[in-house]
Amino acid sequence: MTILVNKDTKIVVQGITGREGASHTLSMLKYGTKILAGVTPGKSGENVGGVPVYNSVKKAKEEHPEINASIIFVPAAFNADAAYEAVDSGLDLIIDITEHVPVHDSLQFINYCRNRGVTVIGPNCPGLISPGESKIGIMPGHIFSKGNVGIVSRSGTLTYEIAWVLTRAGLGQSTAVGIGGDPIVGRDTVEIVEMFEKDPETNAIVVIGEIGGDAEERLAMRVKKNGMKKPMVSFIAGRQAPPGKRMGHAGAIVSMGSGTAAGKIQALEQVGIHVAELPSEIPTLVRKAMGK
Repeated sequence: MTILVNKDTKIVVQGITGREGASHTLSMLKYGTKILAGVTPGKSGENVGGVPVYNSVKKAKEEHPEINASIIFVPAAFNADAAYEAVDSGLDLIIDITEHVPVHDSLQFINYCRNRGVTVIGPNCPGLISPGESKIGIMPGHIFSKGNVGIVSRSGTLTYEIAWVLTRAGLGQSTAVGIGGDPIVGRDTVEIVEMFEKDPETNAIVVIGEIGGDAEERLAMRVKKNGMKKPMVSFIAGRQAPPGKRMGHAGAIVSMGSGTAAGKIQALEQVGIHVAELPSEIPTLVRKAMGK
């Protein structure tokens, strides 16, 4: 099984006629993702790779009622409006790729989505992939392989690197989820881990973290409180980051003495989660954790 997306997920692309939207729509279609419609106001009647374009999500949903998910490539200034439109059109899942979304916008639309039971991944994320079934986002599909290892990551690039070393080691993936690197994201590390815990065909979980925030510490607290059903390993980026510096992602900022790589590693190891020093060590740790 997979989490969040599978071969039955039907998608609308918001911002489909922009450069990024069009390019990644073609890539997703090539992978086999079921994209039924696209939306760009004022572009109704056009098509991208054979995908019809509509002026609104509402119209796309009327023409293709089976649509249940959206991917957003809309510029940051209009990103929140796109999310509200997707929710109000009755969609269940929103993958928000857009970068530089104002924090207050993210707070408002993510809260709006949660109150209506809509799952948001992102913003500022690479999306997610269930290998062999569906890819919603900008991940390079060829480096992933179908299997039983779930991946949740705050870093797009590290997701690709670790997926590739797992694939080369013969350890396929059930689903890989890039949650995004902003301070405010829809679903966080702990929530995705809990989804993997409930998935009967995910046998191990890889958590890719980085400095800043408290996601990894909260995961350790959750494991300490509730235990751990499935073997879990981790990699934390930013071991060499100078104290107090923000590195890369907006969410990767260390403040008030919390959020350091050392603190995260200590918290995870104290609850039995092995933390790799290098991404290349992940396959060995996964096999060891699974008793292989």
